[in-house]
Amino acid sequence: MLLQSFCAIVMQTVAYTLPPDKLAKALHLYQARILLHFAGPLWTILALWLLIYFRAGWKIQNFAARLSGKRWLQGCIAIPAWLLLLTGIGLPAELLGQRIYRSYGLSVQSWPNWFRDWGISLVLTLVFGTLGILVLYWLIRKSPRRWWFWAWVLAVPFEIFAIYAIPVVIDPLFNHFQPLAQSDPALVDQLERVVARGHMQIPPRRMFVMDASAKLTGANAYVTGFGASKRVVVWDNTIKRVPQEEILMIYGHEQGHYVLHHIVKGLVFFGILMLVFFWIAYKLMNFLLVRYGTTWHIPSAHDWSSLGLVLLLMTALSFFSEPIGNSFSRWIEHQADIYGIEVTHGIVPDTQKTGVTMEQRLGEMWLDYPYPNNFVVFWTYTHPPTADRLEFAAHYDPWQPGQHPLFVTK
Repeated sequence: MLLQSFCAIVMQTVAYTLPPDKLAKALHLYQARILLHFAGPLWTILALWLLIYFRAGWKIQNFAARLSGKRWLQGCIAIPAWLLLLTGIGLPAELLGQRIYRSYGLSVQSWPNWFRDWGISLVLTLVFGTLGILVLYWLIRKSPRRWWFWAWVLAVPFEIFAIYAIPVVIDPLFNHFQPLAQSDPALVDQLERVVARGHMQIPPRRMFVMDASAKLTGANAYVTGFGASKRVVVWDNTIKRVPQEEILMIYGHEQGHYVLHHIVKGLVFFGILMLVFFWIAYKLMNFLLVRYGTTWHIPSAHDWSSLGLVLLLMTALSFFSEPIGNSFSRWIEHQADIYGIEVTHGIVPDTQKTGVTMEQRLGEMWLDYPYPNNFVVFWTYTHPPTADRLEFAAHYDPWQPGQHPLFVTK
């Protein structure tokens, strides 16, 4: 009885902390991340505005017109030129981010391998970006007053297709995946207990392990895909460095995204957000062209000289809408945390204790700062802070008399 009382007191006062050496590193890393997160997009916005101000769009358009008289070929010249400019503007921040991750031991990826990944991303950006912008400008030309709506109509199914195709086509370009049953069949057996508890049908063929250790030192797992491509991916670092009972809770969290239909909810939420996004872009573009179009030598929205303005608006709106998307993301991640605790209750010996040690372990691996600023959390965090998640895991106990689990009933 005394032991139970002592454990209850300990769980009430538990908190996410770091030893002094790691705390200092976590603070410096936290500050660096904030700087990159805000300075990177703001620098991109400033650089694009300077290019527009000095009429780079008009010059690129004239260059493309000298090479070809066909409008679509001019686009195939001007669009990649602007995408290369945009990539070059963002490259210093990406290089600095990789250098910081390497210096703090979070990344072990070699520079040649990093540049390989960067090159693949660039090729994908040029191919899909060029095709997408060609379609966008065709819509602007055909429907000057409604292009924002038709662009949204086409973007939503493309987004669904991308979610379906990325795990199958794109992800293997950057990382190696293999069935989890091949590398750790014993773990699959335990995971299937969690699947059964959730009344789910997730066959082992949809469980994969990713060789994250070739690039990163932290642990992670995630759910991805849509329909037949939906799958759960566990990093090999997680298997190597995290005890099995904690892996079951991590997996339970990811299974929660399946059960609670977070991918579909995300598609609906971001689909609505995208519609508003396109409408605002349409209004801002018309306003800016009326006021500054002559000065910038941009005669109309559908002229290739307006490409820089399109990229500027896309960058600015993406940056300033981050808090909205991240608030939604933190909400569904908290729901998945609840589900992960509930679905592993009775399978993991002590879900409260295991949840606490899991959050502490992951926080230490990623050097998560225990005391983030509320504004930084609001703007940049896609997940609740580690300190909040650990505290919730320590106190969430819906099996007490008079209480009931929110998502999982036996």
